[in-house]
Amino acid sequence: MVSSRTIEIPVSINPTDAIRAMREIGESEGWAMERIDDSTIVQRWAIIVPITRSTRVLGIQVNGGKSDGLILRTWSFIPGSAGRISFVSFSIPDSFDGLDWNDFLEEWVSRLPRCPWKWSFIERSVIGYLIPEFRISRKRFANEGIDLNKWKSSD
Repeated sequence: MVSSRTIEIPVSINPTDAIRAMREIGESEGWAMERIDDSTIVQRWAIIVPITRSTRVLGIQVNGGKSDGLILRTWSFIPGSAGRISFVSFSIPDSFDGLDWNDFLEEWVSRLPRCPWKWSFIERSVIGYLIPEFRISRKRFANEGIDLNKWKSSD
């Protein structure tokens, strides 16, 4: 079994955009990939009581090559009474961690249709303006070596 680390990041993009960006990178690199359909438990708040629910997870796993074992899982849910928030979870094998991972993550971020750690004022207001996921997103991307001030889309 390959050892790996997992990083979960709240993002402002749709799960399908996250999968598309990884699939495009995999196709350009010639990676063999397979789809993952799964589910995960999420907490939804109803007034002051958390309600545990299950949500669908989309994913893609790389099989073979230097990135063998790299997995992206993504899902979205409604944490409160309105507004959707999405998450991406990367399982990064030790053999791919380091510069290869940093290069991949920069490429993945650049292929997204919008900045994944920024939400509009309206989105934040609908989801809940002060929830910690907004700050956590910026922190996790910065901790992985992404320059938050120089986001560029490939479009």
